[in-house]
Amino acid sequence: MDQTTKCPVMHGAITVAGESNTAWWPETLNLDILHQHDTKTSPLGKDFNYREAVKTLDFEALKKDMLALMTDSQEWWPADYGHYGGLMIRLAWHSAGSYRLADGRGGGGSGNIRFAPLNSWPDNGNLDKARRLLWPIKKKYGNKISWADLILLAGTMAYESMGLKTFGFSFGREDIWGPEKDVYWGAEKEWLAPSDSRYGDVSNPETMENPLAAVQMGLIYVNPEGVNGKSDPMKTAAQVRETFARMAMDDEETAALTCGGHTVGKAHGNGDAGALSAAPEGNDLEAQGFGWLNPNMGGKATNAVTSGIEGAWTTHPTKWDMGYFKLLFGYEWELTKSPAGAGQWRPINIKEEDMPVDPTDSSKRVMPMMTDADMAMKVDPAYNAICQKFMADPAYFDDCFGRAWFKLTHRDLGPRVRYIGPDAPKEELVWQDPVPAGSTSYDVSAVKAKIAASGLSLADMVSTAWDSARTYRGSDMRGGANGARIRLAPQKDWEGNEPARLQKVLSVLEPIAKESGASLADVIVLAGNVGVEQAAKAAGVSVTAPFSPGRGDASDAQTDADSFSVLEPLADGFRNWLKKDYVVKPEELLLDRAQLMGLTGSEMTVLLGGMRVMGTNHGGTKHGVFTDRVGALTNDFFVNLTDMSYRWVPKGSNTYDIVDRKSGQTKFTATRADLVFGSNSILRAYAEVYAQDDAKEKFVKDFVAAWTKVMNADRFDLH
Repeated sequence: MDQTTKCPVMHGAITVAGESNTAWWPETLNLDILHQHDTKTSPLGKDFNYREAVKTLDFEALKKDMLALMTDSQEWWPADYGHYGGLMIRLAWHSAGSYRLADGRGGGGSGNIRFAPLNSWPDNGNLDKARRLLWPIKKKYGNKISWADLILLAGTMAYESMGLKTFGFSFGREDIWGPEKDVYWGAEKEWLAPSDSRYGDVSNPETMENPLAAVQMGLIYVNPEGVNGKSDPMKTAAQVRETFARMAMDDEETAALTCGGHTVGKAHGNGDAGALSAAPEGNDLEAQGFGWLNPNMGGKATNAVTSGIEGAWTTHPTKWDMGYFKLLFGYEWELTKSPAGAGQWRPINIKEEDMPVDPTDSSKRVMPMMTDADMAMKVDPAYNAICQKFMADPAYFDDCFGRAWFKLTHRDLGPRVRYIGPDAPKEELVWQDPVPAGSTSYDVSAVKAKIAASGLSLADMVSTAWDSARTYRGSDMRGGANGARIRLAPQKDWEGNEPARLQKVLSVLEPIAKESGASLADVIVLAGNVGVEQAAKAAGVSVTAPFSPGRGDASDAQTDADSFSVLEPLADGFRNWLKKDYVVKPEELLLDRAQLMGLTGSEMTVLLGGMRVMGTNHGGTKHGVFTDRVGALTNDFFVNLTDMSYRWVPKGSNTYDIVDRKSGQTKFTATRADLVFGSNSILRAYAEVYAQDDAKEKFVKDFVAAWTKVMNADRFDLH
């Protein structure tokens, strides 16, 4: 017998694409993203609660250990100037900096930089060493500190150790235990491929493909050598502006982060980049998770190679000061090449006392450098004006940077109510999407009775509650029903919210809220619950949808309208709506929305089937309403979807007729978002469960549970 037939392991399954279902059938809807961080992947057990565990942490002892680490240079990875501050700042920055505003994905909130592809991005070179330097601290404090928190704390404490008074820090980020499969980083097939493929027109940064923010595959922000590696500070400035805006930063925050980020630390390119080993994910076993190993380093920080750019930005790279501005604006600069061959800028006729010392040998002075992104701060009029303001008022610069750094490292942690620890700032910031506390003392039953007697249709009540809650995205914990922002700009005017219908519903619910003392946010959710309960009763099942009062109503002043515009749904498969035809298929848009809302495959299935039979489609369309009892929460959608007395006839790119096989008459119409639940083998398995004769009550109970999960997704006080 051939030895290869004896081993049950599918050798090469990780690398041989042909052995995966999606490779054999690439058009199949891949549901893995709905279950990627299942509790089975965590070694901590289903009962472990990190957000409770971290509250028992000795915060001061941890910070003391972190400060000690900064100057404890290790022989296996010597610190620049005897200080790891710059390295730890870069680790935290690159962990948080993958966040993008468009879909809230990326960021440092889950410790995802530990896994591919982020752990092996070219721009993250040698951050594997930074994580390994943190291991003794992680080992000491164990499960009381997550990697996600530890990594971002490392950057914050690095700034503290070098003289900056930071704005604050919050704990509470929970680790994931495997790569994120839901983040689209770009379609390129090679690292650092020319950025043209990401743009409609590379000269117009606004044409970059959404939701991408970085200019090339494998970069966090922009190419430090210039657009596609060609120096042109004005063109680089335009890319900097767009990519930082896509990461939720305005011009002042962008300038503060760029200048403050380069006030300390150095870049590394004093050697042969071609001599480095493979990145961590592709390196040999004996490397034990290390990548970019440098055979020429010789135990000297001077010889490190990371980006290929070589040198420090300031005279004192381990000190928080105004040195960055002194050099950038105090000298003229010229293009040159680093020892590794990267394009960078060097000062003309620099004074020796303004030169930094060698990172290994403090007796030697070496040339500082600037990147194209740094020169952009000087040549772009808007950035230049901001820098002039910083130089005139160092305290203002300190405050702007501290706030921008805090925003960078906390953007995806969620609202302030989720902050943990003694250093969490008390100040309320508009980007935290603040919501005032709502009342819990009103008579919930009386409010429900008023809603039921209001004359609103079941579909109007359910649709409005759904539209209010569906904006929630677990990627950065924004959106949701709390705050009732559906009544404010820009949400009240979104096409997906049917503005005319919405205003009609709100005009009925607002007086009820005012009279009862309840928030409008609570009343909107209660109205949805009333509709669901009525639909269940019509189906012969008595059920009460769980409800917890306490939502508040946000004001216009508490709402950053521009920031909220990215939450606008462009499609909602649950209400069978597309704003327009997209390259992406409707079922893929449905899957994306379900993942952002934190739904499982079965929850997505039961919610869609229930929404259809309750008649909640956008605009009242009949697509997918597979029932003769509209308004009753029956399992008819699944019964008719799986009924072999029908056949399914395409009518357009996204419409189908459901035709009776015997009579030839069209019984129902459908879209791809409907029929995928019968065509996809996994979704059909779910659909068949709900189509069974014994599933009527289970269907209602499962729908109510999933509905409640959506309504409470942003109630962080409840979970």
